[in-house]
Amino acid sequence: MSTLSIRDNDTDHTDTDTDTGSETSPAATGRRPRPMAVAYAALDLRRQLRDLVGMFFIVALPVFLFFVFGMGDDERYGSANVAMYVMVSMAAYGAVTATTTVAGMAATEQTMGWGRQLALTPMPPLAFVAIKTVVAMLVAAVPIALIFAVGAATGSSGNAFDWLASAGVVWLGSALLAVYGLAMCLVFKGENVAGIASGLVVIMSFLGNVFTPMDGLILEIGRFTPLYGYAGLARYPISEGYLPDDAGHDSVWLLLANVCSWTVIFAALAVWGLRRRRERV
Repeated sequence: MSTLSIRDNDTDHTDTDTDTGSETSPAATGRRPRPMAVAYAALDLRRQLRDLVGMFFIVALPVFLFFVFGMGDDERYGSANVAMYVMVSMAAYGAVTATTTVAGMAATEQTMGWGRQLALTPMPPLAFVAIKTVVAMLVAAVPIALIFAVGAATGSSGNAFDWLASAGVVWLGSALLAVYGLAMCLVFKGENVAGIASGLVVIMSFLGNVFTPMDGLILEIGRFTPLYGYAGLARYPISEGYLPDDAGHDSVWLLLANVCSWTVIFAALAVWGLRRRRERV
């Protein structure tokens, strides 16, 4: 009798454990755990959007620059007007500022030891680079949308193709500077690397013909800088490659070659920098 009682008790405990496990298992609730890359990307995106101070400067400065340089200028330029030309340029600047800033957060994560935690997971270096780039591009959509909305409300004009094509190029091309920000922060050490990377974006914007039209030797040098091809492609639907003040013409192949070359360079630097950091763990 005592043996039977013990077996019954064991059976009861087993059933209880089984029931408890079934209540907490993902299969019982009908929910599947998200892949690690997706979960990490969602977490990082929420963190970036909740940084109200950072989002204010990412969005407000490009809008202010558009108000100063281009709002209301109805002089024709290509298939649009000057106001739209400046609007696209400022949207491009806002997008790359956002992507550089967001991707630059990787430096802080590495300093705080988050990079070592990720090194213990099966996430490969290339996946980490891709996740940071995607999150940065999603954040970059915010200033692009706002600047285009302000431009539409204040007199920027062009045909439907100009609006759609330029917005698409500005957004997709911003991935170049997301990889740039990540590469800078992974290759170089220090808490100020993200700030330095963002500061260099301003210089690259001047050399890349984003703020003011260039000509002569400065223009020839600028054609080899990272933002030249990106800005030129963003404005290509409007200008078809013709530069202001009759400064010349850029073929679409030249602009594409610039973007592709710098993307490969920055991506290679980012992957190399991440692998070098993980080898030290």
